[in-house]
Amino acid sequence: MSYNQSLSSFLNQVQNAWRRRDAAPLCDFFSLQDPHIVNPNLYHGHENIESYIDSFLADVCLYHLKCVACLREKNFNEAYHSQLSLTQAFTKLFQNQKNDNWLIPVINVICLDLRQLTYNVNVDATASASRTGVVRPREALENTAEAIMGAFRVCAADNRSSENETKRWGMMLFANHLFKVYFKMSQLHLMKPLIRAIESSPLKSRFSIGQQVTYKYYAGLKAMMDEDYKSANQYLTFAFERCEKTSKKNKQHILIYLIPVRILLGYMPTKEILEKYELLPMWYIANAVRRGRVNELTDTMNEYRVLLCKFRIYTIVEKLRIITYRNLFKNIFLLYKNHLVDMNVLMVGLQMVEEPQIDLDETHCIVANLIYEGKIKGYISLSHQKLVLSKIDPFPKLTSIS
Repeated sequence: MSYNQSLSSFLNQVQNAWRRRDAAPLCDFFSLQDPHIVNPNLYHGHENIESYIDSFLADVCLYHLKCVACLREKNFNEAYHSQLSLTQAFTKLFQNQKNDNWLIPVINVICLDLRQLTYNVNVDATASASRTGVVRPREALENTAEAIMGAFRVCAADNRSSENETKRWGMMLFANHLFKVYFKMSQLHLMKPLIRAIESSPLKSRFSIGQQVTYKYYAGLKAMMDEDYKSANQYLTFAFERCEKTSKKNKQHILIYLIPVRILLGYMPTKEILEKYELLPMWYIANAVRRGRVNELTDTMNEYRVLLCKFRIYTIVEKLRIITYRNLFKNIFLLYKNHLVDMNVLMVGLQMVEEPQIDLDETHCIVANLIYEGKIKGYISLSHQKLVLSKIDPFPKLTSIS
C-alpha cells in the first residue's frame, strides 16, 4: 500500500475487499501494525467518508481512522475509545453475516489491537474523570473484556451453520484474548465458563496448533492456581511439547510453571533441559527437594524470590517443602533400614537441614501431615515416640498419590 495514497483510494480498497469477501487485505486495512497508519492523508477529511464507501462500512472505517489519528498525536486514551467503538461496531457486522465466518481473521486483528491499546491507557492526574477520553486502566480492561466477549458470544451462538461456515471456529481465538485480559485483571474465575465452552466443543482438537498451545498454556495456569495439578500438568505439557521449537522464550515460560507442577506430582526434571532453557534456579530447587535439603530449598527461594514472585509461583514452590520433608525422612529410613524410626532421630534430621530450634512437637506435626496426605504409610506411636512405617511401600511414589 502506498504511504501517500488518498483517503478516497484507501476507502475504495476497503470497499472492494469487502465486496470480494477477501479477509487478508481487510486485516491489513484495519490493523494498527500496517504501514498505512503513517499515511498523513488518512488523518483528516473524515467528514466525507460516506461519499466514498457504503454506509454500513462508514462507521467502522471512521472509528479506525480516528484511532490512527489519535495514535499519531500519542493520545492513547482517545485512541483506545475509538478502537473500542470499532470492535463493538465490527462485532455487529460480524454477527449480521449469517451462515458465514470469513470475517473471523479481521475481527481477530481488531481485538488484538484493542487489547494492546488497553495496556497503554493512562490517566491524566490533572484531568476530570468525566472528561471525554479519560479512562482508568481497570475500567479499560473491563470494557475490553466485555467487547471481546461480544465476539466470543457471536461465535459460540452460531450452532446452525454448517461446519465450514460456522463462526465457532473463532471461539478459541477470542477465548485466548479474554484469558490474557483476565490475567491482567487477576480475575481468573472468569475463565471457567470459557474453558467449559471450549472443552465441550467438537472442534476443540481441530483449532490451529498455535491457538491450542495458547489455550492450553492459560488453562494450565488456571488449573495450577486452582491446585488442580494433574490438569495443570496435562495442559502445560501439551503446550510445551507442541510449542514451536524455535520459540525458546515461550517454551521457557511454559517450563517455569510446568516444572514445580511436575515436581509436586513426583516427576523430577533433568539438569540438561533446565540448562537448555536457562532455568538453573529451577534445578537448584528440584535438587534440594530430591535430596531432602530443606535449608537449600529455603536459601534458593530467598535468592530467587524476585523471579518466583514475578511469575507468581512463589506459593507453589513453597508447597514443595512438604515433599522435601518426605524425601528427608525417606533418606533417614533408607539409612537405618528399620520400619520403626525414633521420632527424635527425625527431629535431629530436621534440625540438621532446617532449623536447630525445631522441637519434637513440630516434628510430630510435619510427620502427621505427611501421613494424612498419603506421602508416608504408617502411624506415630506416641507411647514409644516412634514412627511405625508400613512394611509395604512406606513411601509411596508421588506419581501414585491422587
